[in-house]
Amino acid sequence: MALAQRLRVKKSAAQTKKEKNAAKDPNKPKRPASAFFVFMEDFRKQYKEKHPNNKSVAAVGKAGGDKWKHMSDAEKAPYIAKAEKRKAEYEKNMDAYNKKQAGEAEEEEESDKSKSEVDEEDGSDEEEEDDD
Repeated sequence: MALAQRLRVKKSAAQTKKEKNAAKDPNKPKRPASAFFVFMEDFRKQYKEKHPNNKSVAAVGKAGGDKWKHMSDAEKAPYIAKAEKRKAEYEKNMDAYNKKQAGEAEEEEESDKSKSEVDEEDGSDEEEEDDD
């Protein structure tokens, strides 16, 4: 019987995970890449040119990580600048997204209020008719 209970717990945990994934808004701006990932975009291209027969993603990642570790701050500076520029653009997009979301939430509240007011009016008419 304990096994059956464990299976139920796993199912409910899986369902909540699916619900969380379904709740994501596809219109929400994606987070910007860090300086390392900006570097990796260029590094992957260079690595593929030098090693055209390599099919291993792990090998590319490992080589890129090693090179990043051994780079000086001056060598990393252009990638850091690109990452900061992307981050600033992301923040601007998020502000616009949040304002849009706030506007939609206010519209929903107003429409809910108007529905409840209409329902209240209908309910009060019925009560008056019952009294007669």
